[in-house]
Amino acid sequence: MGRRENELDPDEGPVQRLAHELRLLREKAGSPSYRELARRAGYSGPTLSEAAAGRRLPSLSVTLAYVSACGGDQAEWTQRWRAASNDAVRAAATDDAPAPYRGLARYGTDDRHLFFGRAPEVDRLLRMMAEHRFAALVGASGSGKSSLLRAGVVPVLRDGGAVDFQPSAVRICTPGADPVRDCGALLAPAQGTVGDTVVVVDQFEELFTLCPDPAQRRAFIEMLLTAREADSRMRTLIAVRADFFGHCAEHQGLVRAIDEAHLLVSAMSVERLREAIVRPAGAVGLIVERAVTDRILAEVADEPGGLPLMSHTLLELWRRRKGKRLALSAYDAIGGVRGAVAHTANDVFNRFGPAEADAARAMLLRLISPGEGGPDTRRPVPLSELRARGVGAEVLERMVAARLLTVDGDSVELAHEALITAWPRLRGWVEDERERLRLHRRLTEATRVWEGLARDPGALYRGALLRAAREAFTTADGEPVAELNESEGAFLAASVAEDERALREAVRSARRVQVLATLLVVVVASALTAWVMWFLTREHP
Repeated sequence: MGRRENELDPDEGPVQRLAHELRLLREKAGSPSYRELARRAGYSGPTLSEAAAGRRLPSLSVTLAYVSACGGDQAEWTQRWRAASNDAVRAAATDDAPAPYRGLARYGTDDRHLFFGRAPEVDRLLRMMAEHRFAALVGASGSGKSSLLRAGVVPVLRDGGAVDFQPSAVRICTPGADPVRDCGALLAPAQGTVGDTVVVVDQFEELFTLCPDPAQRRAFIEMLLTAREADSRMRTLIAVRADFFGHCAEHQGLVRAIDEAHLLVSAMSVERLREAIVRPAGAVGLIVERAVTDRILAEVADEPGGLPLMSHTLLELWRRRKGKRLALSAYDAIGGVRGAVAHTANDVFNRFGPAEADAARAMLLRLISPGEGGPDTRRPVPLSELRARGVGAEVLERMVAARLLTVDGDSVELAHEALITAWPRLRGWVEDERERLRLHRRLTEATRVWEGLARDPGALYRGALLRAAREAFTTADGEPVAELNESEGAFLAASVAEDERALREAVRSARRVQVLATLLVVVVASALTAWVMWFLTREHP
């Protein structure tokens, strides 16, 4: 064994540790020459020698070829290689270099310099908004609507680059469960300024998935449609998922407004996808290997929902960058576009202890609204609903750091709905718990109403709803299960207590009736007996 190999320190880092372990495996195999290893492995001697040099992480295929030539177990070494790869990524992530990709998260209003490939759609939306006071952007989940609005349209509007009109203010909102309360104040024109207030309503489908009150939905739509009035100083742009487009037909005024001005976002062309892959890296001085670009294009071209998966893949490649390059070996290591999300999510989840894993599972399921005749959707949740303390707070922070979740103000949500379908573990949880999730969503909403009515007993569960909730969300001892937060547990406990109180009162009432009936029988019997005695005495003095 040469001097260079003897000088390798396995404590220097994960790459050096893996190289050291490969050398030990070769020694155990009798220290065959690299020429002999090359003959057995099908790779050149220099390539195999470099794998054990400790200068850079070898590809998985080279590592397994080295291991096979030395008689090692490939499954065991696959795990070792993946651990070394993940450790190397975490070590590299401690530098201060900004990431040019946003992963599953949307591009924001400060990301204009990294947002590429949608220039034609930006121009068309700006022209449409100049010609119409109400416009709609429609596209499939994962087609990049939020990024198009926030990193494409909004920065141009704020810079005064719109066509034929000058915005006085640009405001962004999402409907949520209470759109009139949460967004109503944003719809008032800016005071003391000249020009129109532009209101951008992202994720308009939340009006149908999260807001349970049809009257409130209608009221919010009417507020948005005031932009079409002749004296309005407001312009409205909404973004809605294509699979919820039909819900808009429930309001005739909304149908007419959308029919006059809407843009349907399609899948990006190969040329513009290539731009979205290569140019963000170039903006920070990096290069994407041509083979990586070609492989990504082969997986996401003609896939309207593939953009968040592509962005996540590129973020993972950036974390595994080799110098200034995003390399094909790293792409293979994470399993390509389809495997990147699952790879990241599993890596985070597998590092949780049992209690943390339970907390993570409950948290993720709370962030999903199961579809009823439609797709499953993400569900923004207030931090107060999560009650994130102790283990839960740590779990939340780790999933946010991995960009699986995003925190916006006091709200938490899945970074993208693509996570639901791209992560088999989460998809399986949803399928296994679908009916239970629906019951939980109803319980959460009932709790919100109860607390809004100052915990009025009249808003508590009764009858079939209470029986279903008790069966699903109480333990054998009658206590609320851990996945309920404090408010939900209090609501269910109060419902049970009120039901038991009503039952006791019904039993007491029944007993009183029974006692009264018995007394009545006794009184009647006594009166009848007295009458009979009187009658007999009268007839036979």
